Amino acid sequence: MFGLVVSGRLVQTDFTPVSETSLVTTILDVDSINHAVVFLTGTTPLPPGTVAIVYWSWPDPNAPPNWQPLGHISNAKPSAIFKIHNLKKLHELTNENKFMNAFGQQQICHNAQIGISIEPEVNAQVLEPLLTQQTNTYVTFAQKMLENLVNYVASFSVTQEQMTPTPGVSYIPLNTLHTWYQNFERRLQQNPNFWKN
Repeated sequence: MFGLVVSGRLVQTDFTPVSETSLVTTILDVDSINHAVVFLTGTTPLPPGTVAIVYWSWPDPNAPPNWQPLGHISNAKPSAIFKIHNLKKLHELTNENKFMNAFGQQQICHNAQIGISIEPEVNAQVLEPLLTQQTNTYVTFAQKMLENLVNYVASFSVTQEQMTPTPGVSYIPLNTLHTWYQNFERRLQQNPNFWKN
């Protein structure tokens, strides 16, 4: 029913059922992966009123899988491309794993996994704001971090008359940092995920 394409590899259709509505497949050598495409093969449609929510789990030799939602596919949207290269392990972002129950308690995983959970359409509608909120959290973090950097560096600013020549020390004009900050802020507003490229 489902297929997975990772660039430069054969199509994977070896999803293993974990429950009546959840399936998992393992992806080897995840360090070289940038994107994954999950799709319906077309042989069997999803049951009416349902979607397939796609989850990702990074390998962690010291913990069970932590599932991060990526998005969903449906009969109306039978495929989706997910950028996975720069995803963080969910346990690094929060101590609470809200999505563990979908696939049950499993053994510690040393390879990345894609999990698919067939759920009511309303769950995808609930998921979208969560993914948007996660993006907004990244934007807020980036803005606060950049403001902190600019303020910290600015606290050391001196005028040219106040400078004491110090051999071996490089100086950067403060306006250069401000220009970089403004450019970064503009790009962040245009595309909150531009830094992932």
